[in-house]
Amino acid sequence: MQSALQAELDVLPVRDMEAKAKGVLAGLGFTDTRLASKVSTLSGGWRMRCQLAAALLQTADVLILDEPTNFLDMLGMLWLQRYLEDLRDSAPDTAVVIVSHDRDFVNATCDELMILREKQLVYFQGNLDSYEKSTRHEILRMTRMKEAQDRQIAHMNKTVANSIQQGKKTGDDNKLRQAKSRQKKLDERMGMEVNAKGGRFKLNRDRPGYHENSRAAIEVPKEDEIVSLRFPSAPEMRFRSSLISLENVSYRYPKAAKPALQDVNLIVHPGDRIGLLGLNGAGKTTLVQLLTSTLAPASGNLQTYPRLKVGFYSQHIVDELAKKGSADPSLTALSMVLQESLKLSISLEEQDARKLLAGTGLVGRTVSDTPVAKLSGGQLVRLALSLLFLDPPHVFILDEPSTHLDLATVSALARALQQYDGAVVLVSHDRFMIRTIIEGEPVDVDDSEDEDDDHRDDGEEVERRRLVYEVKAGKVKPLNGGVAAWETSLEKRLVKAGLI
Repeated sequence: MQSALQAELDVLPVRDMEAKAKGVLAGLGFTDTRLASKVSTLSGGWRMRCQLAAALLQTADVLILDEPTNFLDMLGMLWLQRYLEDLRDSAPDTAVVIVSHDRDFVNATCDELMILREKQLVYFQGNLDSYEKSTRHEILRMTRMKEAQDRQIAHMNKTVANSIQQGKKTGDDNKLRQAKSRQKKLDERMGMEVNAKGGRFKLNRDRPGYHENSRAAIEVPKEDEIVSLRFPSAPEMRFRSSLISLENVSYRYPKAAKPALQDVNLIVHPGDRIGLLGLNGAGKTTLVQLLTSTLAPASGNLQTYPRLKVGFYSQHIVDELAKKGSADPSLTALSMVLQESLKLSISLEEQDARKLLAGTGLVGRTVSDTPVAKLSGGQLVRLALSLLFLDPPHVFILDEPSTHLDLATVSALARALQQYDGAVVLVSHDRFMIRTIIEGEPVDVDDSEDEDDDHRDDGEEVERRRLVYEVKAGKVKPLNGGVAAWETSLEKRLVKAGLI
């Protein structure tokens, strides 16, 4: 028994486990100092990374990752993305199931999709982009087929009615037999004209044994639920001016050895789209606090428009709303909006409050009957957006807004911010959001030739500045090439460190 157990132990990768663990933890952002720290001293985000590392190190038949990118910066995300890609070769028998709202991450790591829709799973071979393109194509194809068949059925019904009328009037049995034959075709042979393989439908081959309603009816696939967000317009400015201007601004936290930010030059103009990229601890939060005047510069010059209104979406705002809901079980989204309007001295009727909430996708009894404590994470995000737009801002600053959102709502938020006429400053590790909101890439691309493009009113497109900055080691520098260039540089960094 001892020799048998020793033989089993010898084949286990225990000897290499420590080195592999250090490699995984390093890929997820752990430095030597943090590797030596006790888990009890780590923050919640780093503890989640520990749990992720533990899951990756296991030899599993099924590896399930639920929102694994939530607590990772771009470097850790790219490492995990490459790790899962390499897992196809190193552990081909391991099935990986990923739940994620990060579009680029899903596209890079997943070969198949399981879409939960209307309490059922829809399976698709391919990534998210190909699924959406295939779905749009299938909806268009089946709609055209159904419309053509509906016209054919209407014509045949009219012909049958005329034949019966003429046959009875003249006593022509041939007319009546002809009408009966066409009616039988209408009853039994109308439906799908092509089989599952795309060939011509044949009853005896494609549905043998069926006699009633032999052909499957043409059903147009339902489009995935489209989430719609609409934001009020930014307030008018009394005179043309920059909104926020930072000139050689530096900030040092008390007792810190060196400045968190140094010699920052950044100007936010009306309508600008500015993206802030950087790894965890690079100084993004400090910069946002300077932009929102939460912190005052230690040196340099910070100027703002005299009547500047700033809307700030914090990555902790959902937790704050959840705490308020727990403290007051009777509090609803509607009552919260009305209470906040009174604090801001804004005259708001219930109808106006409902309209504001509807603009962020909260409608009906959800806003008046469901307590805030029972709202989902996505619903709390929508409530937070409604509260921020009680008094529409000149500049909307968002810090990691996609954390609690599903894919549909992420796309809806991107569309809404594309159309928003105020300035937008976005801090995010979500490459899709940076590309669409800041760099201006279309949210939904439909390359079907017959698609109606009237909704794209390019004539009204506002000419705006689109800038992406990297926050690194306390410096803020323009990033030429945008998020794609930053992703490439981080991949080179991973290769140089021997992590991929």
